[in-house]
Amino acid sequence: MSESWRTRLQRLGFNLWPSYWGTGGRLRYIAEDWQEVRVEIPRNLRTRNYMGTTFGGSIYGACDPIYAMMLIQALPDEYTVWDKAASVRFQRPGTEDLYARFRLPDDELATIRERLEREESTDREYEVDVVAADGTTHATVEKTVYVGRD
Repeated sequence: MSESWRTRLQRLGFNLWPSYWGTGGRLRYIAEDWQEVRVEIPRNLRTRNYMGTTFGGSIYGACDPIYAMMLIQALPDEYTVWDKAASVRFQRPGTEDLYARFRLPDDELATIRERLEREESTDREYEVDVVAADGTTHATVEKTVYVGRD
């Protein structure tokens, strides 16, 4: 799915938001329906640590808000969405630009809607790999996101 003008503007605003800008990460693509988001973590002066590899905080920070933002955009306004927990497993040092591709399939959104018809809230768990251009995994970020009915 292509980006719309609306999601291009949202991407620009998100990248300029001070707390996200400070991570060094950059949103590179947002699907029109917000069910796919692509992030780049360039290896540069702002994202390098003392050892010259990508700072773990930049990797995590660039991935941190994405699933919650996707759910906020993809679900109706009567749902409340909050990040609840996270973990990062670092697998190898980042010595090049890194990338993450976040997806929310239709069946995941349907599951959330169905569950919230029966319950007040649900916790959803997501996982995204942070990879180099050749597909080598450098880190895996796990997120738990709370979704409730207002």
